[in-house]
Amino acid sequence: MEAFKVHGVLLPLSPDEVSPIIWQALKDGSYEAKEARSVARAIRDGDRVLELGSGIGVITSVIARIPGVSVWAFEANPSTARLAERVLEANCANNVRFSQGLLTAGEPESHTFYVRRDLWMSSMDENQGPYEHRIEIGSENIDEFIDRHRINVLVMDIEGAERDLLNDATLAGVERIFVELHDHLYGLSGVRDITQALALKGFAYDPRGSRGPCVLFTKDDEPRDYDPDVD
Repeated sequence: MEAFKVHGVLLPLSPDEVSPIIWQALKDGSYEAKEARSVARAIRDGDRVLELGSGIGVITSVIARIPGVSVWAFEANPSTARLAERVLEANCANNVRFSQGLLTAGEPESHTFYVRRDLWMSSMDENQGPYEHRIEIGSENIDEFIDRHRINVLVMDIEGAERDLLNDATLAGVERIFVELHDHLYGLSGVRDITQALALKGFAYDPRGSRGPCVLFTKDDEPRDYDPDVD
């Protein structure tokens, strides 16, 4: 096993545990690079963060090192979740609660999840591309989870499922949402659906913490403070 750092996060992984494409992205530092540079703009001291689609735990670990933050993280793919547990154990203290599973809007039910060789392509979308196998995963209601744990920030990278989730969930109590958009899956019409749905919930696109498809939506309107490293 080779231990190395990506975005300051220690990764105790070996090449045979991920696909060659993922391994190359990890080694050259391009893995989730935009998210790693931008997500801190969405998080503040004392925030209670819910992360959906944690992958191998890189962004989870970046969030967790922000002072005073508590994180609840979910990854649907069981094999990816096992890697994430190892990464989080190597990088995080006691401020991360990690689970393998799904949070969705509506009543809990079983969902088909399609596992692909490149872990960042695994999703609930059968049409996203060829898959190795499919599994059934039970869900939990996201609004009940947000209320129970007093979540005020939502971070998500869920391969297109954000379109329905952000439209259907109430998201009461959430002040900021940092999401990676997947317009290659749902086009600009999907981006429009997400933007309109969040506007109706009181959120606005916030350029202070947005970078390409990694977008911050926020409810506050504090004085403009831009990070020169975010272009």
